[in-house]
Amino acid sequence: MLILNKTTGVFSNLSKGKIYEFLRSFNIHPGKLFLHKLVLGIETSCDDTAAAVVDETGNVLGEAIHSQTEVHLKTGGIIPPVAQQLHRENIQRIVQEALSASKVSPSELSAIATTIKPGLALSLGVGLSFSLQLVDQLKKPFIPIHHMEAHALTIRLTNKVEFPFLVLLISGGHCLLALVRGVSDFLLLGKSLDIAPGDMLDKVARRLSLIKHPECSTMSGGKAIEHLAKQGNKLHFDFKPPMQRAKNCDFSFSGLQHVIDKMIMQKEKEEGIEKGQILSSAADIAASVQHTVACHIAKRTHRAILFCKQRNLLCQSNAVLVVSGGVASNLYIRKALEVVTNAAQCTFLCPPPRLCTDNGIMIAWNGVERLRAGLGILYNPEGIRYEPKCPLGIDISKEVGEAAIKVPRLKMKT
Repeated sequence: MLILNKTTGVFSNLSKGKIYEFLRSFNIHPGKLFLHKLVLGIETSCDDTAAAVVDETGNVLGEAIHSQTEVHLKTGGIIPPVAQQLHRENIQRIVQEALSASKVSPSELSAIATTIKPGLALSLGVGLSFSLQLVDQLKKPFIPIHHMEAHALTIRLTNKVEFPFLVLLISGGHCLLALVRGVSDFLLLGKSLDIAPGDMLDKVARRLSLIKHPECSTMSGGKAIEHLAKQGNKLHFDFKPPMQRAKNCDFSFSGLQHVIDKMIMQKEKEEGIEKGQILSSAADIAASVQHTVACHIAKRTHRAILFCKQRNLLCQSNAVLVVSGGVASNLYIRKALEVVTNAAQCTFLCPPPRLCTDNGIMIAWNGVERLRAGLGILYNPEGIRYEPKCPLGIDISKEVGEAAIKVPRLKMKT
């Protein structure tokens, strides 16, 4: 955990003078009357610089995003100092574009909401430093945002979803199941004990050198696996889903990745090719890996639904599962989860793909939710900290494990 006032100068190359010039580029309308609360959301938790302006009814007035994917594809993964520098170079432009698109001047904002946890320390620092300088100049309230809470609540922007509901967050950095009882009221049912599914899929894609595949050269690892899997046989390789004997809702992906790495090495020997060349069986490997990951995620999620219904934590007749995060845009994994929700008589909801990945809209909307609920609004944010690692809600995963709920076998008709 790092204290901001010791790091502000390190994480932002914007002086107060530059912030002042930035604000002067807008038409300021002091005393103007607004019908709706307006929140500017700023997101820099990982490798996307994003901003958006959203009003209290859920209208997205303006948004902008700068993706670093192309840069990190070339380096074989995210290098934190590189991500930090790219955030520094783009944050002022991105915020300016979002505000310009919204036709809202900074003085018209009701609050500024910014991701402060969890994420890459160097990336979080850029967004927080910029936001606090903006807050200081504008004398606006500041709303610190938990990145995973924002992902979980995004569905309430696009659908009329009442509390409580179950949420599965799956991305390149996170994997968890939680019951959402309110805007900042979460019960954690299970999480990944090692790496996240998106991270594992990216690593498998790198090991298969899919960036050299003509159809996948511009895709992220997870997207490349999903694309290639459509051409492969998911049953060609028999990878066992992890933690089959553990009757809880936790996840694990590192052991599966190790098994896959060994198998790829074996296939390279069989085919007589060097590491870095494309295997003839790459599509079958991609399909088998994706299927195994989908089955693992689906089974843990099924158990979470059954646990919540058993404990009356979810409505028996109107239970809702929300799936969000970058990996939620994988259509094969979505279909596997729909098999589960159909069997468990549960409604399946997922934000549109562009809102599943990191974006400024979800941060602004989380700010709106907190503003309406009167939660976590800081009028003096001095000493606010960013937290690279941070849990979500109250952890009841041990209680879930002790319930030892047996999950019925389902045929994944995907």
